[in-house]
Amino acid sequence: MPTMKKYILLLLALIVIPMGAIDAQGKKKKGKKEVSPVLEGRKKVRKTDYEAVWKFTSFNAKKKTMYFCDFDYLTIPDIVSQKKPDWQGFQPVANFMTNNGRVAMTMVAIYGINPSITEDSDRERLAKQANDTALGALKAFEEWMTSQGMKNKMVFQVAQVDFRYWHGTEFFNMTMPQEDVIPLGFIIALTNKKVEIFPDPSAGAQSFKDIKFFPNDASIVESYYPLIDSVASYVMSNDRYEVLLTGYSDNVGTVAYNKGLSHQRAMEIKKMLLQRGVPDYRIEIVARGENDPIGDNNTYEGRIANNRVSIKIQ
Repeated sequence: MPTMKKYILLLLALIVIPMGAIDAQGKKKKGKKEVSPVLEGRKKVRKTDYEAVWKFTSFNAKKKTMYFCDFDYLTIPDIVSQKKPDWQGFQPVANFMTNNGRVAMTMVAIYGINPSITEDSDRERLAKQANDTALGALKAFEEWMTSQGMKNKMVFQVAQVDFRYWHGTEFFNMTMPQEDVIPLGFIIALTNKKVEIFPDPSAGAQSFKDIKFFPNDASIVESYYPLIDSVASYVMSNDRYEVLLTGYSDNVGTVAYNKGLSHQRAMEIKKMLLQRGVPDYRIEIVARGENDPIGDNNTYEGRIANNRVSIKIQ
């Protein structure tokens, strides 16, 4: 009977105590927070921000160097199915991992979406497909590592980079790829701790106030001309700077009309920046229409606040 009582008490304990480990003092340990391996957003970094992978063996932990490996990660499932995998451009990394069996690493599979695809809905759909496919390839690589008895502490991630920005001025002499999603390779850091894989080229950049418009109008008020002069001068002062013009409107009219009006407003500012020497490729436009209001559309003052173009250096 005492044995049965102990058994019942044990069952009750398992039911009452939620899932999660218990430490030596009887306190419940917090479970590890699940973090998505997909890094959101379109990263604006350049290939030249990273060391070439052939320098991988000269890794210096104190420098926290990031490496780029030009390798089609989509070929991983086929490669690991071979008896003697041929890693091609990834060979320096594979050799390093084999010779340093417990090293900690972060590997980010990066891709770009063809710049010719401009519809937001199409880009979002392709990004989701690209993320899923890349994660599948990384899973295959992780399984191969396990089969080889490798004990490297790894973090695997996937990220989209801005294809044009990634190549810098080389982009304008390139033959554009035909595929919608373009695998670019791996960015690698010799750590599994949180690290800044994608440096922000506009960190600490100057901010500029919004340009306001009268309702149902895309004409730029002349008093904003000096502001546009300043934006053009600032962007041209640093070849890493680009400008994002996001157009908005109030909610009077149809959704389609308001989106078109917000696009036209951003285009008018873009034309003035072009006239001041800012290259077309360094100006990005987004039309948000009546989304994200900052004022009350039921008042004239609120509508003026919402009829705007925001300026962001990126």
